Amino acid sequence: MSDFPWLSVAIAAPLVGAGVLWALPARSVTAVRAVAVGISAVPLAVVVGLLVAFDSSGPRFQFGEQYPWISSFGIHVAFGVDGVALALIALTVLLSTVCLVATCRNRPGDRAVEHQDERPEQDTNQGGIPTVRALQRCLCWMLILEALLIGVFAATDVFLFYVLFEAMLIPMYVLIGSFGGPQRSYAAMKFLLYSLAGGLVMLVAVVALGVKGPGGQNAYLFETLRQASLEQNTARWMFVAFFIAFAIKAPLWPVHTWLPSAASQAPAPASVLLVGVMDKVGTFGMLRYCLELFPQASRWATPVIVALAVVGVLYGALLALGQVDLYRFIAYTSVSHFGFITLGIFALTSQSQTGSVFYMINHGLATGMLFLLAGMMVARRGSARIVDYRGMGRVNPVLAGLFLLASLATIALPGLSTFVSEFLVLLGSYPRYPVAAVAATVGVVLAAVYMLLLYQRVMTGPTAPALQEHPDLSARERWLLAPLAALLVALGVFPQPMLEVVKTPVQEVLRQVQVSDPTPVHPVPPQALPVEKGQP
Repeated sequence: MSDFPWLSVAIAAPLVGAGVLWALPARSVTAVRAVAVGISAVPLAVVVGLLVAFDSSGPRFQFGEQYPWISSFGIHVAFGVDGVALALIALTVLLSTVCLVATCRNRPGDRAVEHQDERPEQDTNQGGIPTVRALQRCLCWMLILEALLIGVFAATDVFLFYVLFEAMLIPMYVLIGSFGGPQRSYAAMKFLLYSLAGGLVMLVAVVALGVKGPGGQNAYLFETLRQASLEQNTARWMFVAFFIAFAIKAPLWPVHTWLPSAASQAPAPASVLLVGVMDKVGTFGMLRYCLELFPQASRWATPVIVALAVVGVLYGALLALGQVDLYRFIAYTSVSHFGFITLGIFALTSQSQTGSVFYMINHGLATGMLFLLAGMMVARRGSARIVDYRGMGRVNPVLAGLFLLASLATIALPGLSTFVSEFLVLLGSYPRYPVAAVAATVGVVLAAVYMLLLYQRVMTGPTAPALQEHPDLSARERWLLAPLAALLVALGVFPQPMLEVVKTPVQEVLRQVQVSDPTPVHPVPPQALPVEKGQP
């Protein structure tokens, strides 16, 4: 299986499919959506095959491909996956398929299609429902985004990674700016400017790597640069440049302010991909590129980054408590969660980093589920204001039950997969940074407060009159959410397969940074003390 270019197929299928879908005559919503989901099934099937064939005890990078691109600069189109990349690609194709089913539903009030009075006239009919052609364009951009996300996780050439890192901004910018809420133009521009600023800083470091690195025919391959010996100050400046780009993308406090605007204005399925997958590129980049390309600089910067991560945990949690908009609420909870992920990465222990990688997957599942449920609620009520949903659980019990499951996953309830990841992050961080770990634990308490308060405000109490006639989740909506709910439970009960997949890359990162796990300090029991001769 490793001789066939499976990763290229997984990337090319959505790109080619988007072109085919764009060219097809727009006949009906059902037909357009069916074609898009059928196209997305190709990378989904490929990734399932890769997961089955992946050898967690084998070499780190598997299913490798390498083709010359710009030979004079040693740049290649090179793909390969380790356990971390494969897990994130699997998350990408799963959420992309789910979002293709959910996007631009033919229902008034959907975030993807509401505010149609501000949209071009040809995009909607008289009832405010999007035309089939508008839906077709939306799905094409979703497929393009899926392909670029797979590519950015699979890239093993640093220059190629940078190109895809920047290119994935385009489809998300279009999805926010063309299909978002009333302030979509502002949100899309803010998202683009923040991301481009970080990308330009990173570009300087990428060029510097080519100049200061070993050069040659494989100058930008990750394995080549991983072995490079850089001067200390140069490496530190490059680390800072990479970290700024990844911190903006993650987003990490204090460069997070674009996220609430983008998440609140984007269509709900686009928000799922933005927060559930695209933002993981930031934490993925920290783990792979910041730590492994600049190991000494990583150790030098770690105390400051750990402090920023803890501030992000608490800041995001506190601001979530004061939100009145469902989408902004979920966005601020994600700022807090990305603080946990960053803390685990830079605590530099095998437990904390394993927990961070697992946290990326679980956050994508739980937050993706929350955004989809929020979109379904807005589709019924036509408002994202939390106060408009009082007593919704009485008339929509299935929706309320799934919302409760997603809420409990967000607060890391034992038995759900998020508990395992959060526990590992805190357990692995405490030996090196006990103060930071204890402070982050306060964020766990705040998470329980803000999520349970939200559930109480929207699902309990007397039902608002405007919600009395709103239907519960349809069969399609239930099937849409079922895979996410099932994985949150299954990975909580039996997380070992996922933990085993990410074990090797985590060990390689720590070996490259030249740190080892702290030695546990345990009191020696009296019976274990040596007994001198002549003593009883």
